[in-house]
Amino acid sequence: GLFVTDYFTRTPRKLSPFRSFASIELFHFHIPEDTVIAVWNLITFKEQGGTFGDQCPDRSITVYFRSGAPSVINPLHTHFPRDTAVPGSFALTLTWTLPNRTTGVFNVTSPLPGDWFLAAHLPKDEGKISVKGLYEECQYLFQPQLIVQRLVNIAVLYPGHVTEQSMAPHNRSCLYKVFVPSYTSRVLVEVLRCRGAEGCPLWLRVRAKAPPLHNSTTLDCREHTPCQLAQDLPFWQHWYYVLVEKHPGVPGTVSFQVTVQLTDCSRPSLARPPFLPSSASMNMPHSFGSAGGLALGDSPPPTSPNDTKHPVPISVTSHAGERCWPVRPTLRNELDTFSVHFYIFFGPNVSVPPDRPAVFVINLLPVLDSGGVLNLELRLNVSSLCGENVTVFGCLNHEVPLTSADNTSVTCETESLAGFLLSVNATASLSRLRIPYPQTGSWYLSLRSLCATEHGFEPCTNVTAEVYLRAYLSPCINDCGIYGQCKLLRTNNYLYAACECKAGWNGWGCTDNAEAFSYGFQLLSTLLLCLSNVMFVPPVAIAVRSHYLLEAAVYIFTMFFSTFYHACDQPGIVVFCIMEYDVLQFCDFLGSLMSVWVTVIAMARLQPIVKQASVLYLLGAMLLSMALQMDRHGLWNLLGPSLFALGIMAVAWTARTIRRRHCYPPTWKRWAFYLCPGALIAAAAVLLYAFVETEENYFYIHSIWHLLIAGSVGFLLPPRAKPSRRLGPLPRRKGCGYQLCINEQEELGLVDPAVASINSICTS
Repeated sequence: GLFVTDYFTRTPRKLSPFRSFASIELFHFHIPEDTVIAVWNLITFKEQGGTFGDQCPDRSITVYFRSGAPSVINPLHTHFPRDTAVPGSFALTLTWTLPNRTTGVFNVTSPLPGDWFLAAHLPKDEGKISVKGLYEECQYLFQPQLIVQRLVNIAVLYPGHVTEQSMAPHNRSCLYKVFVPSYTSRVLVEVLRCRGAEGCPLWLRVRAKAPPLHNSTTLDCREHTPCQLAQDLPFWQHWYYVLVEKHPGVPGTVSFQVTVQLTDCSRPSLARPPFLPSSASMNMPHSFGSAGGLALGDSPPPTSPNDTKHPVPISVTSHAGERCWPVRPTLRNELDTFSVHFYIFFGPNVSVPPDRPAVFVINLLPVLDSGGVLNLELRLNVSSLCGENVTVFGCLNHEVPLTSADNTSVTCETESLAGFLLSVNATASLSRLRIPYPQTGSWYLSLRSLCATEHGFEPCTNVTAEVYLRAYLSPCINDCGIYGQCKLLRTNNYLYAACECKAGWNGWGCTDNAEAFSYGFQLLSTLLLCLSNVMFVPPVAIAVRSHYLLEAAVYIFTMFFSTFYHACDQPGIVVFCIMEYDVLQFCDFLGSLMSVWVTVIAMARLQPIVKQASVLYLLGAMLLSMALQMDRHGLWNLLGPSLFALGIMAVAWTARTIRRRHCYPPTWKRWAFYLCPGALIAAAAVLLYAFVETEENYFYIHSIWHLLIAGSVGFLLPPRAKPSRRLGPLPRRKGCGYQLCINEQEELGLVDPAVASINSICTS
């Protein structure tokens, strides 16, 4: 056949350490039909500061693959919520082959067509809290690329027709496909009139949705006469691929005929008439018809003049389980994103008769519905059992209903079909099922009632069970509980939801409490973070005593909003918010930076020039507000104002030192007992905040940060001189101009100038 190669790529994205599914990077691809091989090229490289990160450590990268919906992953091996089904996926771990780059390849032969999803993440880290911009972080970028090779012009088989084929010596196989419509219970593929050098040296392989593989359903035509391969309960509304493969080493040409017969389950004794219009194309409702209601066949497309096709008899031997039952549709009611309710006509209470199953269909839209959770709930009305020991079994299957003729069977799986089993009885009258990230398409729920006896389950007689059925789509499982937050995430044009847990809780629904914080621990951490702000009371008292009223007001503002911000910022249930979280956070950050700003400006001793000091206070408040609005977690939000204020203080102190010709402050006591201890305490606080603080020790390290910062303010805040009441009016010299009085004790920076005598030097 003719092959066509398609190429798809995605933009590189930065990977994050795994904490929950909300921290992964999700990539969405679409594989076309008739694809024989798909190759993912997984490119990973390091960056640090805009260049290649050769010095970055090697961290393994895990990539997950799944068809139809995102992967449900559990790298931390946490517990899933109760009644949750976990679909499988492929996983691949990438290791580094070069200092700053590595490449991995993942091949899938004959992949399923449609949506494919890749999820990638880094291993979980220690949870260190780093200051943004303090140093160049190592970034691990991941870029997947997809190369697909697909066949074009695959021969189509039409039900009830014969296709003749001659396989040349240089050919190994012939590939066909046939479309299976709804309400088909059996697909029968048969090889006729096979002639070759060694009898019929052919293999017959059949597979749904994609070309067959080596492990697909296979039949050796040498050993089976006639060469017939049947598929019971085929997937509806899908292509089935038929591969006729020649044995290796067979010389000469092999000629044969291929035919396909589809059995209509509404008429078990007949195959689908080849010349009647399709019920699907006519939009014929099947839900309210009788069990043996009308079901029409598919009409074949126009045939090519080069194809040789002959009608074959449509009578087929009846098989068990080929009879299908009416399928009741559900009404889709969209409330919000991933919030969809499926209502049953004349429901939600449904009757399950004893002689036949009740079948319902739930249609999930492609792409739109695969990012949520499919929830199913069955509740048995015990009063409807009339004292009988009745058990209602439900089978939820994808793309085809499982209605076995064996009324005593309680399994929801076959060789080619897997499903989910639910059961309710008088003892356990409630059953739930949750499927995170379900595959889209049609989901069929088959309900059957069986009576328990000494010999197992048997069909019931004259008992119609009544079941309350509820089916809905939700963003997360139970809205992630009280210890989680359901987040709506987006990758390009694809939406999905995931839980982000807190307070040590883990798991897909934040229900795993193996590492959860106890209530006492949550209360203790909240009290430590809040009450540690009481340390600002001494600096407020010192500022008021020294007549630094503006500084005292800033310290009170910081103490108030820091207390209530940390009371609102707690991850558990010990939370108290007096305002919106964003307002409290902004005020807390602004108060912290303003406390640093006004303290350093006060240390600069600009009191003689009152207007300039007021301008600096106002300018600092405006600039800090602007910087916090731009980026509240940036490094320069803390360093910028602090360095600027320190520069002003250094200029003021240098000017005084030059004018007085000795170091300022001049006394060693001021340096030894106030400036040096305050600077050391502030430096220790900054080091703890920048390098020691992690998510695990946050509550007590940050509390120590509060204590140290407030304590350093008490040491660094300078004293203010008080004028003595015993001083009379100073003599004024003759001449024009203003008189400038300089307080020597204030210039010396003494703590209590009222004790010593005051000598004023007045100059005109």
